[in-house]
Amino acid sequence: MERTREQHPDIIQPTGLDWLGLYSRIRLWYRNMRTRRQLARLDARQLADAGISNAQRSEELEKPFWR
Repeated sequence: MERTREQHPDIIQPTGLDWLGLYSRIRLWYRNMRTRRQLARLDARQLADAGISNAQRSEELEKPFWR
């Protein structure tokens, strides 16, 4: 005799994709925070080497971590 597992339609089954999406979003936010922190530490010469103006840096640093 073979056993089968019934799915109850009223019970929401968690999916791996939901957790993967959340994990990816948190990693993106962390990367945004980390790279903006690094950008804030650059001096004028390093900014010029990267081709970034002070105005561009200020604009980037004003953004919240989720953007």
